[in-house]
Amino acid sequence: MIEGILSKVREGEIAIPEIQRPFVWDATQVRDLLDSLYKGFPVGYLIAWRNPDVKLKNGQTAQGKMILIDGQQRVTALTAAVLGQQVINKEYCKVTIRIAFNPLTQEFEVTNPAIEKNPTWIPDVAPILSGKVNLFKAFNQYTSTNPNVDTEQVQQSLQTLSDIATKQIGLIELNHDLDIETVTEIFIRINSKGTILSQADFAMSKIAADAKYGGPTLRKAIDYFCHLAKEPGFHEQLKERDKEFATTDYFQQMGWLRHDNDNLYDPSYTDVLRVTFGTEFGRGKLSDLVSLLSGRNFATKQFEEDIAEASFGKLAEGVRRFINETHFQRFVIIIKSAGFISSAMVRSQNALNFAYALYLSLRRRGVDEGKIERLVQRWFVLSILTSRFSGAAETQFERDLRLIEENDFSAVLERTEQAELSDAFWNIGLIQELNVASTNHPLFWVFVAAQVKANDRGMLSRDVTVRDLVTNLGDVHHIFPRKLLKDAGKTRTEYNQIANYAFMQDSINIKIGSKSPDVYFAGVMAQCEGQPLKLGSIDHIENLHANLNANCLPHDVVKMTVADYPEFLSMRRALMARKIRTYYESL
Repeated sequence: MIEGILSKVREGEIAIPEIQRPFVWDATQVRDLLDSLYKGFPVGYLIAWRNPDVKLKNGQTAQGKMILIDGQQRVTALTAAVLGQQVINKEYCKVTIRIAFNPLTQEFEVTNPAIEKNPTWIPDVAPILSGKVNLFKAFNQYTSTNPNVDTEQVQQSLQTLSDIATKQIGLIELNHDLDIETVTEIFIRINSKGTILSQADFAMSKIAADAKYGGPTLRKAIDYFCHLAKEPGFHEQLKERDKEFATTDYFQQMGWLRHDNDNLYDPSYTDVLRVTFGTEFGRGKLSDLVSLLSGRNFATKQFEEDIAEASFGKLAEGVRRFINETHFQRFVIIIKSAGFISSAMVRSQNALNFAYALYLSLRRRGVDEGKIERLVQRWFVLSILTSRFSGAAETQFERDLRLIEENDFSAVLERTEQAELSDAFWNIGLIQELNVASTNHPLFWVFVAAQVKANDRGMLSRDVTVRDLVTNLGDVHHIFPRKLLKDAGKTRTEYNQIANYAFMQDSINIKIGSKSPDVYFAGVMAQCEGQPLKLGSIDHIENLHANLNANCLPHDVVKMTVADYPEFLSMRRALMARKIRTYYESL
């Protein structure tokens, strides 16, 4: 029964932590749930998994709490509507959801000022459903306010309303002996129909459910850090909304975020867990994190309290290292100094995560900061160039974590470069990989990073740099105009080739319009011969040649027509690959 489920919540037997997952339902969905229960419609099953029995230090065995695998939103809705408790919404605000009921029409509605003033509505059903107001009192209050109503109908409606608490709702309890991997798979699969959840979601649920080792506070620390990284202004609100958390050292440590407006690395809780689990445990599979937090001894297959306690301690220490201002900001500077100055340029979050894990690990080992910078930058760019984390990311992450443990990571990097960045890669493989149509492709942004690093000017600009254009979210344009190519019968895949893109001021692109390169470059050449500036700001032939070189444009482009487009792409890909190689080797 519902009252039995809610009783387990009140007694803490079923873990619904304050921030297990923010409550994503809106009030109308809570209303609809109550309406379905009132009418006797099915509302599905809840699925819970009881934590494995853990061996205590005194040799006894403790039965773990149940974690909801499926049904958290429904139970949270009932907690709000039936028990009248506040819930945490998507904006991390504590809110009260009040559902009104009209005994005459047997309708439910979200309470609003008009309903509050209408005596035919009961503005909040929670007191009746929770038993704080008994049926006799509720009936007398309603009929005294509405003396001309059908009392029999009111009595029947209130009785049916009260019966909601006794309605049956199925609870499937997964055997505590099930291995973590199986439970994780169940968790992910059954939630795939709604908000898609992951192993990280399950790990966060596990963390939040374990109050014995500070899990709820640790869960908040991870959640709040990620939210503050995106919304620095949330700091003052957080201090007011969660006064208890504001007294913790976690809150003090993340206080620097209130002044931080950089968005290069705004990690999600998945990112925090992946990096922290990697650096502290040397593992990449988040299902293993759930096992360790449950106390699993991988050798004996048993669950032991000492392991659970130690695992929570290591995870908490890793989170503190992750959110440390010096660590975080120094890492961001390292990535930016490699030319990746905007989050839009980072197309592999796992490459960024591993780079931070590498940074934290080398720093903890006491490696010289200058050496760390070079190793982190090179490994990060290498990971992007070789699509290192595009397949089985967790498996690759774990393999690379083992490499970090080697005494000399410089030797690891050198071996990897020899294996994966050979002359064949630079001269053939990379050129072939650049044959792709998308400004979202990671290789395009490595090329842009190379331009940023070299302080290159935008195409046909004398003073405006690629850095300026990237920083101001500008302006990637076609070198051979799109309309020109479309009119010539070229497909989207053909005219949107990486090799046909360059950062260019919007004003320059507008003046180019749909002109062929031989036409608009003729105007630039005229400027270099003393005629007035009409396209860009280049007025010397030496500056034009330097600009062509900086943007990897073959000098022959100045006389190319649409018929030369395939040759242009081939020539520019080779030039782009050469620039990327020079850039990488300069790191």
